[in-house]
Amino acid sequence: MHAGYYIVRQVPLRYCFLGIFALLAFLGFRLSAQENTDKREQLGVIRIHGFIKDRGGEPISLASIRVVGKAIGAVSDLKGAYSFTLYPHSDSLTIETSCIGYKSVSKNLPNGVKQDTRIDFTLPDANLMLGAVTVTASSSKQKSNMETVKAEHIKAVVGPSAGIETLVSTYAGVTQQNELSSQYSVRGGSYDENMVYVNGMEVFRPLLVRSAQQEGLSFVQPEMIRSVNFSAGGYTAEYGDKMSSVLDIRYRTPARFEANIGMGLQNDHLYIGARKGKFSIIAGARFKDGRSMLKSMDTKGEYRPIYLDGQTYAQYEWSPQWKISFLGNVSFTHYSFIPQTRETRFGTINRVKNLKVYFDGQEQDRFLSFYGNMQLTYRQQQDLTHILSFVGYNSREQETYDIEGSYFLADLEGGESSQDPVGASLSALATGSNLEHARNNLNYSIATTNYTLLWTLNDTHTLKAGLDLRGEWVNDRISEWSKLDSAGYNIPHNTDKINVLYNLYSDNQLATARASAYIQDKISLESSMGIWQLYPGLRTSFYAFTKELIFSPRFVFAFSPSNLSKLTLRGATGLYYQAPFYKELRKVHQDESGNNYILLNKKIRSQGSLHFLLASDYSFSMAGRKFRFTTEAYFKYLFHLNPYRIENVKVRYLGDNVGRGYAMGLDFKLYGEFVPDVDSWITFSLLKSKQVLPGIGTMPFPNAPLYNFSLFFQDYFPGFKPIRLSLRAALSGGLPQFKPSASFEAPMFKGKAYSRVDLGVTYRLFEKSRHHKQHWLSWLNYLDLSVELFNLFDNANVSGYYWITDAHQNQFAVPNYLTRRQLNIHLVLDF
Repeated sequence: MHAGYYIVRQVPLRYCFLGIFALLAFLGFRLSAQENTDKREQLGVIRIHGFIKDRGGEPISLASIRVVGKAIGAVSDLKGAYSFTLYPHSDSLTIETSCIGYKSVSKNLPNGVKQDTRIDFTLPDANLMLGAVTVTASSSKQKSNMETVKAEHIKAVVGPSAGIETLVSTYAGVTQQNELSSQYSVRGGSYDENMVYVNGMEVFRPLLVRSAQQEGLSFVQPEMIRSVNFSAGGYTAEYGDKMSSVLDIRYRTPARFEANIGMGLQNDHLYIGARKGKFSIIAGARFKDGRSMLKSMDTKGEYRPIYLDGQTYAQYEWSPQWKISFLGNVSFTHYSFIPQTRETRFGTINRVKNLKVYFDGQEQDRFLSFYGNMQLTYRQQQDLTHILSFVGYNSREQETYDIEGSYFLADLEGGESSQDPVGASLSALATGSNLEHARNNLNYSIATTNYTLLWTLNDTHTLKAGLDLRGEWVNDRISEWSKLDSAGYNIPHNTDKINVLYNLYSDNQLATARASAYIQDKISLESSMGIWQLYPGLRTSFYAFTKELIFSPRFVFAFSPSNLSKLTLRGATGLYYQAPFYKELRKVHQDESGNNYILLNKKIRSQGSLHFLLASDYSFSMAGRKFRFTTEAYFKYLFHLNPYRIENVKVRYLGDNVGRGYAMGLDFKLYGEFVPDVDSWITFSLLKSKQVLPGIGTMPFPNAPLYNFSLFFQDYFPGFKPIRLSLRAALSGGLPQFKPSASFEAPMFKGKAYSRVDLGVTYRLFEKSRHHKQHWLSWLNYLDLSVELFNLFDNANVSGYYWITDAHQNQFAVPNYLTRRQLNIHLVLDF
């Protein structure tokens, strides 16, 4: 055991957590106080800046903003940001902003401005007269197939792993069948086919994770988010070479000191932000204690998981043209588990089986990762921006376990146990023991240099291009095996020697590089027919290890007809590739003695998807409330497939391009104010998929349920809005189940459906806007107390199966049940 672990055990983690928060809060107050002093002394040019958005929270580009009566102003960029400078004024000033399709908005500053000031604008929709045709702009309309995720929804979502991934799992086409994991599948794709971008650069996650218990915290900290956009397929060329989805996140820039702290039975977090003149910084830290969740599972023992991370985003704008920023993240997971017993009942009402296992041994896993992104932005002109980014990532992963289990599987007459399974071992269906061993270590690093160009050519064309150079280094050592003894016989039985049931070894090093580039145009056209948004683009990449060059043309469009102002039609087509990373390169071979070892396949190629998407968004009002109904139909022809199977959350690839197939489906989403003033939505998806694998046969994809239903619902107590309700529900079809083995085989059967409801009730104990300034809590913005009930109906969901083999090679699949009903209490202070 490492000495650092004993230090953590001696000092309660929450005290360390609160100590860090106190230090950051002190520094933030000092920074804020110094900022006010400096600004009072400032006599030179001051800066007016902010963001311009529509009512849906989407940024408005090319909006003009000016000081009325003066030749001073600016135009907002693609993110809706604007900035201009002027001399301090003590007289009244009026600042006005306007944009085609929106009503103009003015803000009066009666006392003028004497210091740097941030002013944000929200523009309401307006009617446009184009000849004899009226076109109505709509803030709820999607463009480029990216759906905006509101930050307040992320904070409202309830679940054991509450965050942006939990909220995204309620979107159409997205499934998540393990509440302990932040990973999700989109339209039948694997977990590895989803991209996450933060501030324009892709972020990564550990590769060695086998189970959701090891996974730890996701990269994104909800309190630091400014904006989120998500696409379930058919995205533009600026996003990388993966086949399923993209989640694009931007972090916030504080205007003043701000902080948020949350404490609960299962997780804690803190956030702090501050600004001093041209410098701003936000920082966050999280701690999660998963013991109470894990103790509700069938396997009992001593769980000691530790999930910690810390993140900061700092930005310095030394002139209207130049800006530098840094995003840093450190994540640490230590999963310690000493199993003792497991008892699982399964089967039918008339024939119940009982599995009893007695364990000896332990598991110790460590995951430590570092991420850094230094970004330099140069705004050469109002319509021309250059961005240079330098990204580094390192992950150090260790998985070690030696666990022996003695098991007894028996029938229970009439569904009731008349005796202990151990005492009935002579009549048991299967008895035996298994020993599992692993010493797995993986260390991988990534270094990336990226250049991005943003160029607004005119009112019609906005050009975006990028170049990405990446180096990758991997050191992988795997040594794992399992030995099975059933009824006194070693499995597989051999009279000459003792064989293990399964083994796998690897000692591979990889140093390689890849390059990619893209160019795309955003074309905005207005005519008597309506408004068009076109996004043609081309992406190309080269992977040095396999010497593969790929080209990915993509085309996305959105059309708002003038005679149907509430309707938007969208579509996309293109070639999307899944460029291989280290996991896809690994191919299992077998020597003469039956030992399995891994070699890297230099002949592997990128998996491909020819994608077609058609969609419509229809906005309407009912009972004075706004709604939007979205329908999406898609077809993906898949080629050069590298088949995979899923064990808990670990994706194991065959390591060869032998498959082809397709995925097709329909997604429906009803979004709107089911309750006045709060947003909710219902989604329903149908999916059909098939892959053809030579020598194995035809089968569905491992992550492709036939149907998926999701609900995110918000409500408040009638006549008393401080009491709010948040509910998340999911019902998803069963997935194919694979037997664990070194060789790739067809699934044995389809698992049971996944169903779950999580409920949270929040009471806003204090809100500054509703109380007198002399209130003793007036230093807070608000104080929330939440009570959350996870798995409200106590459903017994399954995540894979534990396979029992008897001496006659008969196999029994014992379900691994997920977490049961859990209570969580959470307190949040915002100031």
